[in-house]
Amino acid sequence: MKNYTVKLYQETDYEKWNDFIGQAKNATFLFHRDFMEYHKDRFEDFSLLVYDNEKLVSVLPANKVNDVVYSHQGLTYGGLVYLKKIKGTEVELILDAFFSFLRQNEIKTFYYKPIPAFYLPDGNSEVDFFIFKRGALLEKKEMNLAINMSVSLDISKSKLKHFRRIQEMDLDIIEEEDFKPFWELVLEPRLSEKHNAKPVHNCIEITLLKQNFPNNIKQFSVYYEDEIIAGITIFETDAVVKSQYGATTRKGEELRALDFLFINLIQKYKEEGKLFFDMGIVGDDNEKGYNLGLLKQKEELGCSVYNQDFYKIIL
Repeated sequence: MKNYTVKLYQETDYEKWNDFIGQAKNATFLFHRDFMEYHKDRFEDFSLLVYDNEKLVSVLPANKVNDVVYSHQGLTYGGLVYLKKIKGTEVELILDAFFSFLRQNEIKTFYYKPIPAFYLPDGNSEVDFFIFKRGALLEKKEMNLAINMSVSLDISKSKLKHFRRIQEMDLDIIEEEDFKPFWELVLEPRLSEKHNAKPVHNCIEITLLKQNFPNNIKQFSVYYEDEIIAGITIFETDAVVKSQYGATTRKGEELRALDFLFINLIQKYKEEGKLFFDMGIVGDDNEKGYNLGLLKQKEELGCSVYNQDFYKIIL
C-alpha cells in the first residue's frame, strides 16, 4: 500500500504547483497560482499537496475559515486534482490521506465543489463516489446551463429570427484588450441598477488576470454608432468556453445586442472545435431556487441543464 504524505502549500511550492496543474487530468487555468492569488488578501489559503515519497501526485486548491476548509471559495469550481495515470483505488487512498491531514489539524468540516463533468472529457467522478461513501452530504445542487457543441445547435426560432434581423444593422463585434469600456459603461452600471451588486472581479483585477492569462481570458464587445452597448467576458479552457460576464445597456437591450453577441460567439467557438459553451448557473434566492428568466433565456440559446453539486463532509 502506498504511503502518501500531505503538506500545506508554501510560497516555495509555486513552480512545482503550477507545473503539476499544467500536467493534471482535471485542472484548468483557474487552479494556477497566478489566478488563485489575485485575491489572496480575501482568503486564508489552505491548499494542500500530496506526495508519494518525493513525487507530487495530487493537489487541492483550498482555503480555511476557523476550523472549516473549503474547496477554494474564490474559485467557481475546485476539487481534488491529479494526473491521468492515477487510478480509482489510488484516488481513494489520496482522499483518505487528505481527510487524515485535516483531522490532525483539527478541521471539523470540509466543503467540496467539484468541477462540472462536461469540462473533463476523460471523466472525473471518482472523488464524488468516494466522498459519498465517507458520509458526504449533498448540501446544494445548482443547474449549470451549457451547450454541447459536438451536436447540432438548438437555438430557438425566435432568437434566430431576431438574430437575422439584427445582422442587417450596423453592429460591430470587437475583441478588446481594454476592459474599461465594458466594465465602467455596461457591466457595473447594469449590475448596480438591476441587482444592487458588483462584479466579482473589479476592472483592475480582470485586467491583471488578462495579462497573466492572455489566451484564456477575452473580452468581446458590441458597438453601435461608436457606442458600446453589450459585452461578454470569456474564460476559455482547452475544451470549454465560459461566459463569465455578460451585460447590455438599455439601448443594447432594445436591439437584442447580447443575444446577437452570444449567437456569434457560439458559432465561432463551435467552428473552433470547443466541446461545450458554459453559460453558468441560474441560482436565485427566491422560493423556487432558480431564476426562471435566466433559465428560459439560456435554454432558448441552445443550453441544456447539467449538474453542479456542492458537498459537505463532517470530519
